[in-house]
Amino acid sequence: MAIIQQIELFSWKDVENLGDLEKLKLVFERLPDEYLMIQLKKLRGKGRNKYPIRPMWNSILAGIVYQHCSIESLRRELQRNAQLRELCGFDVFQGNLAVPSSLAYSRFLKSLFKHENEIDTMFSDLIDQAYKTLPDFGKNLDIDSKAISSLANRLSSKPTDGRRDTDANFGKKTYRGVLMMEQNGKR
Repeated sequence: MAIIQQIELFSWKDVENLGDLEKLKLVFERLPDEYLMIQLKKLRGKGRNKYPIRPMWNSILAGIVYQHCSIESLRRELQRNAQLRELCGFDVFQGNLAVPSSLAYSRFLKSLFKHENEIDTMFSDLIDQAYKTLPDFGKNLDIDSKAISSLANRLSSKPTDGRRDTDANFGKKTYRGVLMMEQNGKR
């Protein structure tokens, strides 16, 4: 029987006063990911369950929320932080042995990539809910391109093996508006 999750948006003022683990718990509670979990469990079938699917998924989310730049960085944090392991759902009695291996994460990510449509749908549902709750959501967007680091190499004719970004193939920088120096009479 599937669990239907009721999603409610929350006040950012309430969120700012929370600790890091409480913020992550909000993500776990509000993300409509039950259908994805069911699909991943079906894919695993009766296979080995050394690292259950829900804790693996939760740890991936933790890596995103805490901005870990690699799986190894996430693994080190999980080994160091028993509270994070427990919140993700790993067996607390196993200690550091509960932290999945690099190979386990590689396999899990490969499974996740097979469910890209379910993940896209999950996030589209969240965006739709934001539009309903916040009528002006998405009308204005400002970014500073200096804050976005690109780790991708140039395009290659080699076949992809899943270890690198293959989407980024060009960059473009445009300037619009009046520069501050021109406004102040300096050129």
